[in-house]
Amino acid sequence: MSIVVTAGQRGDSPQFEPVLEKVRVPRIGPGRPRVRPNRVRADKAYASRKNRAYLRRRRIRCAIPD
Repeated sequence: MSIVVTAGQRGDSPQFEPVLEKVRVPRIGPGRPRVRPNRVRADKAYASRKNRAYLRRRRIRCAIPD
């Protein structure tokens, strides 16, 4: 998991990509952590076309309501 701290008045959706860029999924056993999760769950605030296109480019499945 990852966290990006921003000012309180900043929107959530613009921080979607920076947060996912910092994700490191540990492997069981030896090996470097994966940088691409299998799936992302998010609320409606992240349902923009830009966010969905980003996930498609990285082949990450998503569960984001419309």
